[in-house]
Parts: sequence; C-alpha cells; structure tokens
Amino acid sequence: MPNLPPVVLWSIPAFVLLTVVELVSFRLRPDEDQQGYRAKDTATSLTMGAGSLLFDAGWRIPIVLVYSALYAVAPVHLPVTWWTLPPMLLAQDFCYYWQHRGHHVVRVLWACHVVHHSSRRYNLSTALRQPWTGATSWVFYVPMVLAGVHPAALAFCTSVSLVYQFWIHTERIDRLPAPLELVLNTPSHHRVHHASQGGYLDRNFGGILIVWDRLFHSFTPETVRPVYGLTKNLDSYNPLRVATHEYTAIARDLAAADTWRDRVRHLTRGPGWQPGPPTSPEGTTAC
Repeated sequence: MPNLPPVVLWSIPAFVLLTVVELVSFRLRPDEDQQGYRAKDTATSLTMGAGSLLFDAGWRIPIVLVYSALYAVAPVHLPVTWWTLPPMLLAQDFCYYWQHRGHHVVRVLWACHVVHHSSRRYNLSTALRQPWTGATSWVFYVPMVLAGVHPAALAFCTSVSLVYQFWIHTERIDRLPAPLELVLNTPSHHRVHHASQGGYLDRNFGGILIVWDRLFHSFTPETVRPVYGLTKNLDSYNPLRVATHEYTAIARDLAAADTWRDRVRHLTRGPGWQPGPPTSPEGTTAC
C-alpha cells in the first residue's frame, strides 16, 4: 500500500479559512455585479459537502473491492515514486475530463452531478456542494487501474484534483496571465462551466488542465458575465431535495414513458431529452 498523504483532510482548514476570507471580502468590498454569499445557500453547500464525506465513505467500500480485483489481474504494477506520480496525475486529469463530460451528457449521471450546479451563486462554498451519490464516477478510471496504477495512488491523484478545483470557484479572481489561462483550468474558465446561458452550457469540463477542452472542442472563453445555476432552477435549500430532485424527475419520466425504448433514452440521453411527437407510417407528424 503506497504511503500517500490524505490531501483532502489536510486541506480542510485551508478550505474554511479561504471561504471566510472571501466572505469577509464581500462585506468589506462588495461588488454589485457579483453574487457573493447568502446564508441559506452557503448552509446548503456546507451540508452537501459534509454529507458527501459521509456517503462517500460507504460508496468507497465496493469501489475499492472492484479496483483491488482489477489491480490484481493487471499485467503490470507501476511503482509509486516521485517520477511516476506526475504521469499518473496527468492520466487522472484526462480520465476526469471524460468522467465530467459524461456526467453532463448522460442523464442518469447528470442526476448525480446536478447537485454541484444547483446553486445560483458562485463562491468558494459552492465548491463544497458535492453529491451524495458519487458512485457513478469509478468506471471512468478503470483503464488506469488496469494499466497498473494502484487504487491508493488513484485516490491520491483524485484528491489532488479535488483540492485544486476548490480555489477556482470564485468571482473575486478575474483572469490569470495568458500562459496560465492557456493551460490551466482557472476561475474564468470554470465560471463558464457553471453558467446556465445557452452558449456556455456543457463547456470547460477540465479538472486541473484546460488543454483537454481545447483538444476535444469543448472550450469556451468567458466573454459575458455568467448567470449561474440550472436552466430550470431548484427553488429549495433542503439538502435532501437538492441531492435527489433529478432522480425524482427521472422516475416520473420513466413512469410516464410509453415504451421501453423511451425509458432507456430517459436514462442515457441528455438531461433535456424528451420523446418527440408520434409520427405516421409515412414519416409525417401525426395530428
């Protein structure tokens, strides 16, 4: 078992301190164009974050068992050293891009990830608004385990990515120097990701690096001020409803569907998919 530090646990004091600093900065130097903080919204984000830690502890057990079984049959086992960790971090970031993109375009996965986008505000507490059903991501990292990456090393890389993404959830930082904006995921790039405008939807999926978005044509720069939240916002601060509302909507659509084909599509198509009107045998729309 590689002896790697628990970077998320070590970072919690910094998360709290930076959130307080940002909150105070809005009190001392408010910006009417920025959303800032609202007590109910922040409380919901913090509750979702605390709940995710609890639920993830349970989800982790079957995932570790699966990863361990796959690692046991991997043809090679990569050592965990100072020179192998950087390529592992790069591989994790690549897999994260596809995991993140998949969670936006497949509705049953979106039901998990929608929690993180449910706030209409964009501040450091929003980074802590995490889902309670995080067992939908593990499959995207199976190639890394089969390639010989120890599950503990994968967990470390995932934690590094999570810690990095905390600080980019802010409106208080405008843009970084151009070379950094070209390569890294930054507050500007991630604000686009959290926006609900049509031109910004489903863009900028990167974790640490933004190069995958540039390479796979999902990058959009920040040009107009984002409007945060969902295309159909959830008017509730109840953590249980925030965690489950999209699953409830899926269940409702499944019950109302006329065919099994439509039921499958409700699960596998994008979040906005709905069956079209029936067509006549000649292919024209029926009245």
